[in-house]
Formats: sequence, structure tokens, C-alpha cells
Amino acid sequence: MNKTPANEQFPIVFSNNTPIISLPPRLSIIEAVDFKTAYQRLLQEISPPEEIILDFQHTNFIDSSGVGVLVSNFKMAQAQNVRLILKNVHPPVMAVLSMTQLDRVFLIYPVVGATSVRNSPPTDRRPPETHPSVRSWVKRGIDIVGSLVGLTITGILFIPIAIAIKRDSPGPIFFAQERCGWMGRKFRIWKFRSMCANAEQLKDKVKNQASGAFFKNSKDFRVTRIGKFLRRTSLDELPQFWNVLKGEMSLVGTRPPTAKEVDSYKIPEWQRLDVKPGMTGEWQVNGRSKIRNFEDVIELDLRYQRNWSLMYDIKLIWKTVWILFNKNSGAV
Repeated sequence: MNKTPANEQFPIVFSNNTPIISLPPRLSIIEAVDFKTAYQRLLQEISPPEEIILDFQHTNFIDSSGVGVLVSNFKMAQAQNVRLILKNVHPPVMAVLSMTQLDRVFLIYPVVGATSVRNSPPTDRRPPETHPSVRSWVKRGIDIVGSLVGLTITGILFIPIAIAIKRDSPGPIFFAQERCGWMGRKFRIWKFRSMCANAEQLKDKVKNQASGAFFKNSKDFRVTRIGKFLRRTSLDELPQFWNVLKGEMSLVGTRPPTAKEVDSYKIPEWQRLDVKPGMTGEWQVNGRSKIRNFEDVIELDLRYQRNWSLMYDIKLIWKTVWILFNKNSGAV
């Protein structure tokens, strides 16, 4: 190792012209923003190396912002044909990389002598507690009970809704789409279909009336006649109780973004993924159909994280139930 530029938080050494960046004990929002800046500066100051090594020797915690900066740095490296290698990865960090499937993206070397994630003790495999709601067994219990009740209601209403969808337009009864949940983990969200069958192919023909990393159009021609009713009454979202039962979502949380939306996130915006996405939340009870600015979405999501408690969840659930009977409250 022949060169050590001054950088207190992210010291960099060179071995055979390969930069090795040492990461701090925690990689959360504050460290993630600074890390991206340091990483960009490195790529600007030197000729693109064949590879860059990120040394996780001292890192035992990573949250959604940390995941976000790794994704961002990987894209920058890929754009310059630089291979990004993760070295000395401890089991807690490895668990996050495995959960978010980043272990399939990076070349990863675990700590020498450490057990694999699969064979490590349960305490080592547990992903980080990015927010108190994530590991609340009471909240999870409410989700399970609520989802079972919701699925019972879905079963009762399934036949009339399915008949209405089929009679209104050809195509499947359900609509599935890839969304990003806690820590950016991808999952398939389920809804009753409210648009024409080829809606995804026609999306480029619809003007986005929102600003920032989400899509909204109040007069989307792809929405079917029965789809307008399903959205206005939120009946289209009933199948999401299955996502809640599986643990991919919660009854109350943040708005579940699409993978394409997350791809355009800046590092601070990844904070909204520190909690599970919900069927309802601040965005649902604060005029979801009227929100047109992504900064407002971020503010609502962070407000939920700041104010979260079990009673706050119950309060939002009751507000949602009341709003569902307001004819002007549904999505468009």
C-alpha cells in the first residue's frame, strides 16, 4: 500500500493502484451522504481504476440510506467500467445485502473465518432495526389479525368484483406490480385490476402530473369504468391484505414505491424505506389523490416515522375507515 490521502471518515489507501475505502461502523443517512461525496471525488481525482474495494471491516450497521448509497455508487462504477468489490463483510451487513438481493450484484468477500449468513446464529442474521415499528411484535400481531379479517372480506366480495372487472374490459382480474418495501427489498404487490390489460405498455402516452419520483394523472385514460369505482372506494387494494399477511407490507406505513421510482431516489429519499410500506398511512389520510409533489410524499413519510406509536397506527386506521365513506376521498 503506497498512498493514503487524508480523509478522516473514509480513509483511502492504494494497493497496486487499487483504491481501498474503509467504511465507518455505521452506514446510515449522515454517513451515506458523505460517502457518496467522497466516492465521487475519488472517481474525479484519479483515472478510473479497474476496481474499487469497499472495506467493511469496522461496519456492523447499515440502513436503507446505506443500501441506497451502495446502489448509487455501483451505478457510477458501472458507468465507468469499474468493478466494485465489498470486502470483510460482517454477518449483520451480509444479512441486509442478502435480503435486498445486492449479494447477487456485488462481488462480496466476508470476514475471514466468519460463518456464512445461512449458518450464522439467528442474532447475526437479523437485519438492522432501522425503526422501532419494524420489530414491534404487537404491530405485527395487529397486521396478521387485520389481514385475516381483510382477506375474509376480500373473499366475500371477490365474485361480484371479478364479474364486474371481466364484464367491463378483457384481461385478468388481478394486477401485480413490482414494488420496493423495507430497505428497498422488492416484492410483488397485488390489486384488483382497475386499468386496461395493456396499461403498462401505454404508460408513456400518459402525462405525469406529479413532480419528482412518482407518477400521477387525474384523468388517466387507461383507467376503466369499473376501475374508477374500485379506486374511489379503495376496493382495488383489498388483495394487498395478502402482502400484509406475508409480512411484505403493514396495515399502516409509508407509500410503497415502484422499483423505477426508487432508481431515481437521491440518498436522503431512501429514508422513507426505513419502515415497511403500508396499505394506509399519512399519505392516505392527507389527500392522496391531491398530492402532486414528491417532496410532500417524503415529508408525510418522515412525519409518520417521527410520530409512530401503536396508538398512532390505530388513529390512522380509523381515519382511513372514515375517509373511505367520503365520496371525494378516493384515488384517481
